[in-house]
Amino acid sequence: MSMDDLRVTFFQECEELLEALEFGLLEINEGGGDDDTLNAVFRAVHSIKGGAGAFGLDDLVRFAHKFETTLDEVRAGRLENAPAVLKTFLRSSDILADLVRAAQEGTEVPPGPVEEVLAELETHLPTEEAAEDEEEDDFQPLGLDFDFDLGGDDDDAGPPVSGPDVWTIAFKPRRTLYERGNETVLLFRALAELGELSVTCDESALPALDAMEPGEAYLGWTARLATEAEEGDIREIFEFVEDDCDLTIALAAPEAEAEPEPTPEPVEIEPLAALEAEAPPAEPEPAAEPEPARAEAVAPKAKAEAPKATVRVELDRVERLINLVGELVINQSVLSQQVFDAGIAANSEVATTIDVFKQLTRDIQEGVMAIRAQPVKSLFQRMSRIVREASGATGKTVRLVTEGENTEVDKTVVERLSDPLTHMIRNSVDHGLESPEKREAAGKPAEGIVHLSAQHRSGRVVIEITDDGAGIDRPRVRQIAVEKGLIAEDAVLSDSEIDNLLFMPGFSTASEVSNLSGRGVGMDVVKRAIQSLGGRISIVSEPGKGSTFTISLPLTLAVLDGIVVEIGEETTVIPLTNVVETLKPTAEQLHSMGNGARVVRVRGDFVPVVDVGYELGFRDKAEGLDDKVVLLTESEGGSRSALVIDAIQDQRQVVIKGLQDNYGTVHGVAAATILGDGRIALILDVDSLVASATKTKTDPDHSLAMAG
Repeated sequence: MSMDDLRVTFFQECEELLEALEFGLLEINEGGGDDDTLNAVFRAVHSIKGGAGAFGLDDLVRFAHKFETTLDEVRAGRLENAPAVLKTFLRSSDILADLVRAAQEGTEVPPGPVEEVLAELETHLPTEEAAEDEEEDDFQPLGLDFDFDLGGDDDDAGPPVSGPDVWTIAFKPRRTLYERGNETVLLFRALAELGELSVTCDESALPALDAMEPGEAYLGWTARLATEAEEGDIREIFEFVEDDCDLTIALAAPEAEAEPEPTPEPVEIEPLAALEAEAPPAEPEPAAEPEPARAEAVAPKAKAEAPKATVRVELDRVERLINLVGELVINQSVLSQQVFDAGIAANSEVATTIDVFKQLTRDIQEGVMAIRAQPVKSLFQRMSRIVREASGATGKTVRLVTEGENTEVDKTVVERLSDPLTHMIRNSVDHGLESPEKREAAGKPAEGIVHLSAQHRSGRVVIEITDDGAGIDRPRVRQIAVEKGLIAEDAVLSDSEIDNLLFMPGFSTASEVSNLSGRGVGMDVVKRAIQSLGGRISIVSEPGKGSTFTISLPLTLAVLDGIVVEIGEETTVIPLTNVVETLKPTAEQLHSMGNGARVVRVRGDFVPVVDVGYELGFRDKAEGLDDKVVLLTESEGGSRSALVIDAIQDQRQVVIKGLQDNYGTVHGVAAATILGDGRIALILDVDSLVASATKTKTDPDHSLAMAG
């Protein structure tokens, strides 16, 4: 593997380590962390520092070293895990992420914020620790600053004092151990903290100077440790390097005490090479057979943890596989259509085989999509930083509460959702929450709460952003809309319609430009981004209690289950997740309302009728419904509508082909697909159709349709 490949792998691992770091710090900040959580945070920073050192990323190493040192003070109990310290750690996590990103992209992070956070870390370190830290910006070379005996010619050197248990540790690093930024000296220092330690170095594999390869590992070590610790404690030290070394940990054989010699000789520890070369005696000691001893020691741990095997795959390869599965779905539809057109009986062998092929295609598609699915946890963690930055910029005290972080959605959806979600979180902090003084005056806690949640609902993922602020100031919103010419001064609007004015282009309630808002582009951009994902966004607000923004998105941008329907002379697809039931209403069930609106009575409820063919311009308005079919649909808010279509053809899985790049947002249309007979069919956006039809009937000012 080349250094370029290793560098790519390093930054991929950094993403995972940064996520673990952020998650651990947030867990500790919320009072749910323990020693294991703190150790995981420490290991994440240490691993990033080690890898950065291997690639000469000095700025990253310098910052990670100071961060790691301060974390170690907390681990050792010398520094209290106070709120001020945790705040510094969270800021340090943000800076560390910036430095990693800058190193990956070949850019630089402005020195101001970096030095500011370094100074904060410095204030939490004891004076003597900070002084030593300044002198140790780089790693210590092997053999320096050891606080235990490495053997040698010193006359005082001898075996460690006998303890309850004496362990023999044979350790031979491989090349990859150093390529990943690990250091042997740190491992030995950690061992020395467990008890009395002596170490000998095996130089037998060391070649002549002119035959050395710079990146190769030639030295091995054998350590003898007298300690009260258990084997698991010793093995934990080597946890992150076990795959990059040959390691044996075994109890040393007890020494005979029946006939002690008058003058005890120092115990000679055999070099590692000798351990490997010796043939096992009749009753072998554990150290004589390194591999079996290691296997026996590792087995219980493997059974206890049972980690799942994973493999790293380039996203492009997954995308190609998904595209091929899409083509497979289309070909399956073509075969099904050809069997139907040929008039082959449904119980024939050919039709049965096609049905089996259809099920296999679905199973393959679901399996492939599961590969690209990922939890929204990483996205939610990024929002924690946005809240910290926004609260600092506005002078407000804000806490982010997350729920449903393990909800899975298509990776593409997660990536494209980052920008709109960032804007909405900033909007909640900047506009939604009051200042601490106003909150206390209103009888609220000074600390504002932003709640971010995700869940699966009816085949979609629903993300909600809720704040406990003052709610939408509707009189002010209306006034601004009038001043900007977005609505007529005498327009009659409901509360919901006023709220939706926030989504109109150019609308902003900010009185002045700031880093967070007031630039004339805002929620309209958010709405377009959500719509480009085939999603919807809505608002519910209550004055004095706060607002909730709800985003509904498809689980995947690749395929969906739909109902193929006829409307006029066109064939279209309606997503199955929107459909509750199908109806053939009678004339008695249909009722006319004012402004040409109609409703259909369904089990005692009156549901508004939406003539899809008329709304899309496919045909004239249907006067009666005797020869029509009605699809009863339900929106995210729970409201129902009756979609009038001409006929239902089939229910099938279709491949989504986006229209956004070429045609922009098309009224009432979410995407397109290819049918089994090769024709193009539009996939309808049910909520958009219903909203547009409802506004047209009730509001003469059709400009509000722009607000959704």
